Amino acid sequence: MRGYLMVFCLICCTANGQVVYSIAEETESGASVGNIAKDLGIDAATLSARKFRMITSSSKQYFNINASTGALSVNEPIDREQLCELKSACLLNYELVLENPLELYRMEFKVLDINDNSPSFPLSEYHINVPEFLSPGARFTLPNAQDLDEGTNSVQNYTLSPDEHFHLEMQTRGDGSKYPELVLKKALDREQQATHRLVLTAKDGGNPPKSGDVPVIVTVLDTNDNAPEFEHSVYKASILENSPSGTLVVQVHATDLDEGPNGEVRYSFSNTTSADLQRMFLIHPHTGEVTVNGALAVQRPLLEMLIEARDNGAFGMSSTAKLLVEVTDVNNHGPEITITSLSSPIPEDAVPGTVIALLSIMDKDPGENGKVTCQIPDNLPFQLKPSLENYYSLVTSGLLDRELISGYNVTITATDLGSPPITTQKTLWVQISDVNDNAPVFSADTFDVFVEENNPLGAFLYQISASDPDMGENGRVTYTLRNSTVAGSALASFLSVSLANGSIYATRAFDFEQLRNFSFQVEAKDSGSPALSAAITVNVYISDQNDNAPAILYPTSQNGSVAVEVVPRLADEDYLVTKVVADDEDNAQNAWLSYHLAHSSDSTLFRLAPHSGELRTTRSMRSTDFLKHKVVVVVRDHGDPPLSSTVTVGILLADTLPQALPDFDDSGEPPPLLNATNIYLIVSLACVSCIFAAFLLFLAIVRLCRCQTCCCSSCCCPADDYKKYCYSVHMLPSSHLPPDMLEVTGVGKLTHTYLYRASVGLGPGNGNVPNGDAGNVPSGSRLQVPGPCIQVQQVQSDRLSAVLVERISYFDHGVGLQGGYVSRADLLGVAVSLVRDSVHLYAK
Repeated sequence: MRGYLMVFCLICCTANGQVVYSIAEETESGASVGNIAKDLGIDAATLSARKFRMITSSSKQYFNINASTGALSVNEPIDREQLCELKSACLLNYELVLENPLELYRMEFKVLDINDNSPSFPLSEYHINVPEFLSPGARFTLPNAQDLDEGTNSVQNYTLSPDEHFHLEMQTRGDGSKYPELVLKKALDREQQATHRLVLTAKDGGNPPKSGDVPVIVTVLDTNDNAPEFEHSVYKASILENSPSGTLVVQVHATDLDEGPNGEVRYSFSNTTSADLQRMFLIHPHTGEVTVNGALAVQRPLLEMLIEARDNGAFGMSSTAKLLVEVTDVNNHGPEITITSLSSPIPEDAVPGTVIALLSIMDKDPGENGKVTCQIPDNLPFQLKPSLENYYSLVTSGLLDRELISGYNVTITATDLGSPPITTQKTLWVQISDVNDNAPVFSADTFDVFVEENNPLGAFLYQISASDPDMGENGRVTYTLRNSTVAGSALASFLSVSLANGSIYATRAFDFEQLRNFSFQVEAKDSGSPALSAAITVNVYISDQNDNAPAILYPTSQNGSVAVEVVPRLADEDYLVTKVVADDEDNAQNAWLSYHLAHSSDSTLFRLAPHSGELRTTRSMRSTDFLKHKVVVVVRDHGDPPLSSTVTVGILLADTLPQALPDFDDSGEPPPLLNATNIYLIVSLACVSCIFAAFLLFLAIVRLCRCQTCCCSSCCCPADDYKKYCYSVHMLPSSHLPPDMLEVTGVGKLTHTYLYRASVGLGPGNGNVPNGDAGNVPSGSRLQVPGPCIQVQQVQSDRLSAVLVERISYFDHGVGLQGGYVSRADLLGVAVSLVRDSVHLYAK
């Protein structure tokens, strides 16, 4: 065989470092496959130096490489069937690794199949049983042979040894595979030949072909032509109803004249026997013993069953017998309580006699054992009434109240009249459904709510709650405000209430000064049908916050002007100047007021009572005191934080009420502090004033020199000019002053008051006053003073000094003023100013 085989090696392709060889299986060791060095283009002499080696996943090394020549040869014969089993393509993969440089080549060996296996059958022989009554054409499947070779070397056809009763046919499956079938071509006769021996041969398509045989033994089976027969057509038995499981009832027996399986008999209940009876009793399939299986559910005293006996033939034949079992009753069944109808829940307002449930009470025992009595506990508002046979009605016998008891467990006790009696109990849960028979109830008669004024919009005030013992919608309470008015406005403009939880919210900010308390009603209504409701009064008390500053009632000012109080010039100590009257709309300590003197133009002159608001003088008035004073009074409450208001009072020192009030906007105010700008202005004005003073000094010297050339000793100016600049001086009664001094007060505009101190010199026409003596001036007399003879000196911001000089020579164009000279035009300007302000000179 090996000699016949030729080594067949073929290089299919070599590309990208891979070479493929084909080699037939079972090739002898040492057979040449190829030259790997040549096929891969490698120098064979360098294989050893480059440490070549072959790597494979196979457990055996099937090939060798000659290190000097690169020749590839078979190292061990390859069995394709062992290596690849039933795979259609058998491949071996090797890797050739070379170093210096490192290179990797792939080698693939395709192992080709040869016809080295014969077809074989799994079993050494096969048996087929054929009934003798089968008609020709019956088919029997024969086994398939197996061949490990592939392609044409596998099994190709089957043959059968000649026989007059059978022949062989090939059949094809859906996947294209073929299998042999044994076909009956002539009827069998077991009495003539009971066994037929055939030989099935399988052949492959190899060259030369190989084959395998297996014997097939056909056994002809006998026909079942006799049915079993019972000894009795009817069997009778009697047992107690409470017989335990396994109790023997009866044993039946049947015989079959056939042999073998056709003569073996099996017992069972006929299909016509009811399933309940088949569960109550068991029959042994071989012995025919009928025994009790579990409890006997007796419905009637006599039980009827059919028992079937069947042989074990291929086409089993059977016969039946009747079994009558009489069951003797015992009291072994308790009453059965069945709820036919149940109305639960029932409304709590159900009237007595309302049917709740319909019960069926049965006892399966016959006679006295099946008679039943039943009852329920006496402490329940229910009773049992007999209805139809074995039926009872459960009805109400009293009033129900779900709020007291929401449900009842009704235990029904049924007892039969057997000996001993058997009792059965069944419990019903009767639920009482709610009826809207309870109105919502508040926890108190009234609720008092305290809230501070100036609350934010939407502020939570209070949550009222009403309970309703009803359940579900009947107990779900909603809250609404009853329509009413508060201080002439709708209640909804003040408050809102949550429909679900009764929370009360403010819809506006409350003002304690406008509204201190009010009452309203909240209605709680359930969602039942018809709905029930209840109302409660809620009293709201608004607490005060210090949100109002004191209001000054007196003294008052108009259009932002200062309130003026007139005080006699010679007022005594503790003289009441005015009383500051204020009011605070807040309450309690928020309205407790105190008065404080925040500012005074003369702090030593006035004091303020902190509780009464009385402004009084701290000392007697002096002639040197200013005619105008301004005080600022602060009125402060005792709130937290405190609020205050101020009022400015102008005080005019005068003995008579002036025709118009002076301006107190800047009177008595301390001079502003110097700053950088003011300093610059003062320096600039000082420089200009010095230059102007030097200029006036120069003019005065010039005029003095000119006056020395003139002789005028009677008056300081011509008579015309004297009359032109004459002023009226009214002497106050009982005025006493030095002969050369008087006080000049301007009372023109009340908003500008000037105090002047003047030295008076008598001129022409004023002979009514003694020369040089103004101390005893008659009341109401006039002192005529020429205007150019008045020297005005600014002493303070509100006081001027007018000096009338005696026995001084006046010149045509000038007058001497304490060593200085001014022009007539300058004096004329002073006179015009005095005339414009209607200055009157009063002797003091």
